[in-house]
Amino acid sequence: MFDVVVIGGGPSGSTAAKDLAQSGNKVALLDRNGRIKPCGGAIPPRLVSDFIIPDEQLVARIKTARMISPTGRSVDIPIENGYVGMVDREHFDEFLRCRAQTAGATRINGTFRKIERVNGKTFVLYKNKKTLKDEKIETKLIIGADGARSTVARAEVPGGDKIPYVIAYHEIIEAPENGAAYDSSRCDVIYDGEISPDFYGWVFPHGTSASVGMGTGEDGVDLKNATAKLRKSSGLDECKTIRKEGAPIPLKPLDRWDNGRDIVLAGDAAGVVAPSSGEGIYYAMVGGRVAATAASACLASGRVRDLRLARSLFMKEHKTVFRVLASMQNAYYRSDDRRERFVSLCHDIDVQRLTFEAYMNKKLVKARPMAHIKIGLKNVAHLMGIVSAERI
Repeated sequence: MFDVVVIGGGPSGSTAAKDLAQSGNKVALLDRNGRIKPCGGAIPPRLVSDFIIPDEQLVARIKTARMISPTGRSVDIPIENGYVGMVDREHFDEFLRCRAQTAGATRINGTFRKIERVNGKTFVLYKNKKTLKDEKIETKLIIGADGARSTVARAEVPGGDKIPYVIAYHEIIEAPENGAAYDSSRCDVIYDGEISPDFYGWVFPHGTSASVGMGTGEDGVDLKNATAKLRKSSGLDECKTIRKEGAPIPLKPLDRWDNGRDIVLAGDAAGVVAPSSGEGIYYAMVGGRVAATAASACLASGRVRDLRLARSLFMKEHKTVFRVLASMQNAYYRSDDRRERFVSLCHDIDVQRLTFEAYMNKKLVKARPMAHIKIGLKNVAHLMGIVSAERI
């Protein structure tokens, strides 16, 4: 009998398992070994401090973000008073799983099958990857942290089968030498309908390697062909390819994260990826932490309504940021003309400073109200075409 079974060993599930085990709960972490999620790997300093990530997990520290428009114009945005950390998910996720195990969680290498309830008892059924046999474990609660198209969410949580998402695809390549086209301390974000008609492409350095990819929610887009175009336009088509990966990325938090009985969702399964930026690791780990908090409260009180704490705690802290980013995506990602205007807007020093202050601290900055007013007026001017996209 486990207090909690966590299904999914990504950043969200591993964080939930570690927090629960450290609180004295009997926890199982069910995950299929060898799975690597496609991800640019960017994490903010707040994640490093909040979740105590050692320096050796950072494969690069990014000091500049380059925004590139459909016509090839670019703006370099310096990251003042900080950095964007880069992790390789192949190693970062395993580090988090091992840390959960060290905290006391039982790791199980298996593929989740389904949840069964018999005579008032709850069981998680899975296929053991070592024995290749179907097995089951009994538990009081379950945390579903099994990704954007979560099997747990679809089967157990109202609305869990309707989450909107984009498909992300990337290729990990051997990083070239630094030069005009590539800089190991710079992230490139490419806003171009030829690469992605509704999202963006990226080149993110990972030390000796780099992640090159794109995402889209539109049907009929050839992700591999789009990434090949991106690699060629970025001068990276001759670099050796190490691996290729693709997966869905959710676009909106679900309206409900629990089933009112014994399950609460976390991470991508709950839809907590930031709109516009697609940033997910930080929010996944926060989602795992609040899911663990909700599960602990439910175990202590016996009240299933305490499972609602996960969503309420998360949205209290991050709802406004998600709404602002969703508005940006809806306004600027719909056409190349809008994307061109968005990159022009990024030249503004107030936009640059407030954007990265918000990214580093994970909250909207209220210290400079006049800057917010100026940005709002400039934003309207760009969207209405009052300011030409060619004006820098």
